Amino acid sequence: MKKNVVLLLLPVLLVTIWAPSPVLQAAPAISTHAETAALIDVRSGRVLYSKQGDKQMRIASLTKIMTAIVAVEQGKLSDSVKVGKNAFGKEGSSIYLKLNEEMSLHHLLYGMMLRSGNDAATAIAEHVGGTVEGFAYLMNEKARMIGMEHSSFKNPSGLDEAGHYSTANDMAKLAAYSLRNPQFQEIVKTKLKKAPNPNEAWDYTWLNKNKMLQLYDGADGVKTGYTKLAMRCLVSSATRGGQQLAVVTLNDGDDWADHAKLLDYGFANYPLLPLVNKGDGIEGTEWVAGKEFLYPTQESEQGHYSYRVELNDANSASFRLGDVGRLVYTLNGQEIGGVPLFPKDSPRLKLKERSAFSFDQSQSDTASYADKWLFIVQFIVRTLFTGRVG
Repeated sequence: MKKNVVLLLLPVLLVTIWAPSPVLQAAPAISTHAETAALIDVRSGRVLYSKQGDKQMRIASLTKIMTAIVAVEQGKLSDSVKVGKNAFGKEGSSIYLKLNEEMSLHHLLYGMMLRSGNDAATAIAEHVGGTVEGFAYLMNEKARMIGMEHSSFKNPSGLDEAGHYSTANDMAKLAAYSLRNPQFQEIVKTKLKKAPNPNEAWDYTWLNKNKMLQLYDGADGVKTGYTKLAMRCLVSSATRGGQQLAVVTLNDGDDWADHAKLLDYGFANYPLLPLVNKGDGIEGTEWVAGKEFLYPTQESEQGHYSYRVELNDANSASFRLGDVGRLVYTLNGQEIGGVPLFPKDSPRLKLKERSAFSFDQSQSDTASYADKWLFIVQFIVRTLFTGRVG
């Protein structure tokens, strides 16, 4: 869409929002025992700390984060999934599914994420993708859409395999993306889950392996991982004061302590700073901000934000319907995000704000272009690998 970029007519082209404080403190240095690590703010996607963040590593069962988000987005949680021979008796961690047993996709996801069941991961993959290979294709397509530039997925469980790897930075992107999904968030924050067992008189009972849920105040996810080659891997998340952070460590022998340290570091040094509130007038224009914009900011950065106004073509349908343009923010000259601009009396200002990444099952028909494309890819892959069209 053609856009006119309108730079606010002030003494400088880009407007500094705050005058620098006379005494500004940079975030202190921090270290971990991890071979690679990353800390990310979930809402903004800003990486707050990275140690060899782009080094390709084995990720063990952290893989199941990708398996879960693809299944949640592309599968139907009420579906009954039949356990095939490839899932039955799968090596490694297991929830001990029996051959031809049937369980809902919803419950399989809990078994996979809480107990790291490789049998559950395989059953999920075959159901959603037709085959493990077909599902791996969907995983890689999702990785590409999220912007995971240094990752490759070969299986849904994370068992060591040539060509199956990711990085701390990429896994941080995946964690942030997945945690914006309310169904995924609900699964990974669950400490104990019961599920019906069709073969016994007792129910399945799954206790979450993620000890951060007990060890850290505000912890709300995500996944543990271990193989002899990958060593200890962990993704954790926590929310305090409305801010959610996620940590990734790969090959870390002291991961519980390191995650607590990194989460404390993020909350202490990068609190969310409100740059604009919904309905705020934008100086030099007749427009107002269509939503709030908060960004994790260390003290030394507070005088370095700027913004510009980008208006849609006045003859475009979007403009005539009240989508005037965008207020775009930069930090030290680098674009970090923005908000829509509306007329002051726009009815859109009365609508409840919704994250661009959050959705519920009722929103599936209005998913983003990327998700619609992935659905098409899923259909093609299922047909190619299984000959089935449904």
